Amino acid sequence: MKTIRASVIFSTYNQTDWLEKVLWGYEQQTCADFELIIADDGSTAETAQLIKRFQAEGKLNMIHVWHEDQGFQKSAILNKAILASNSDYLIFSDGDCIPRRDFVETHLQHRKPGHFISGGYFMLPMDTSKAITKADVVKGYAFDKNWLYAHGLKQTYKTLKLSARGWKAEFLNWITPTKASWNGHNSSGWKADLVAANGFDERMQYGGQDRELGERLVNAGIKPIQLRYSAVCVHLDHPRGYKNQASIDKNMAIRKHTRNSGKTRTEHGIAS
Repeated sequence: MKTIRASVIFSTYNQTDWLEKVLWGYEQQTCADFELIIADDGSTAETAQLIKRFQAEGKLNMIHVWHEDQGFQKSAILNKAILASNSDYLIFSDGDCIPRRDFVETHLQHRKPGHFISGGYFMLPMDTSKAITKADVVKGYAFDKNWLYAHGLKQTYKTLKLSARGWKAEFLNWITPTKASWNGHNSSGWKADLVAANGFDERMQYGGQDRELGERLVNAGIKPIQLRYSAVCVHLDHPRGYKNQASIDKNMAIRKHTRNSGKTRTEHGIAS
């Protein structure tokens, strides 16, 4: 049986156009010995059909984890995906983030016991997101600033996230004022550490639930590694109808308690 060095986990919900683009990205990875676990937060049959088509093509080792639609329950479906994983190292992203071809390899190269990785993402506008085709992913155009500028992206210094390589990327990782945190678009860690933390807090809907997990890991002595300019994905634009201030406020209160109490494990996670 082929060794699986990593389990890549990402969530999705009724976004088949974006999901297809993301799966094209995982087909292009320079490192192939990973499994892909799609944490489906209650999508309709259209998503399952798309996944089955990619499974039939056989380029990706895929697992589809699904539960019934009960509103925004990303934390719960991610916990189910953690349990379904078959590797000791887990990479997390989202179903609207196309990974650069070195995405998995970069996470694996920098993994380190007692640490988790905080990667970066580059936000695209809607017109640019729609313009990306399979050929653009295969040829790497979706990560090329000149192609992006030609397809709706406004001029910005932030394209350094896409163009920096080697020592330049390492230097930018070092000098960035952005704090290395667990973010849902691009982070990774050891399965044993995530299970010890009891996974994501299932009380939390949209708004900081990923960061709260990272705060518990830090409380447990797990240190973050900043790879904002090395581990890269492009984030496709979409509406956020699930965003609401009540959820954000509730989550901020939970995060504040986590930081102030020093807690390392949630009572509302994988094992509740």
